[in-house]
Order: sequence, then C-alpha cells, then structure tokens
Amino acid sequence: MWTVLWILIVAWVVLAIIGFAIEGLLWLAAVGITLFIGTIVFGLIRRRAGRNTA
Repeated sequence: MWTVLWILIVAWVVLAIIGFAIEGLLWLAAVGITLFIGTIVFGLIRRRAGRNTA
C-alpha cells in the first residue's frame, strides 16, 4: 500500500514541476499540487485507521 502512495506522490510532484516549467500548463501544476496533498492526507488517514483496528 505504501509503495503505491509513494509512486503517486512522486507522480504528482513531477506533474507540478512540469506545470511550473511550462507556463502554459500552470493548470497542470495546480492539479499536481492538489493531488499531492490529497494523497498525503489519504495516506495519513489510512495509517491512523490501521493503527486503531490492530
């Protein structure tokens, strides 16, 4: 599970960097940052849920 989250985080960072590098794709940077934050929040929620059930 954590491997998938790390792959997604890296993908979102790459999308954000590409979006900032190419000015016409600033929307891509916004999407990348939003998905990056969402993935981190999702991972933290899953981590807490896993601790509570054990």
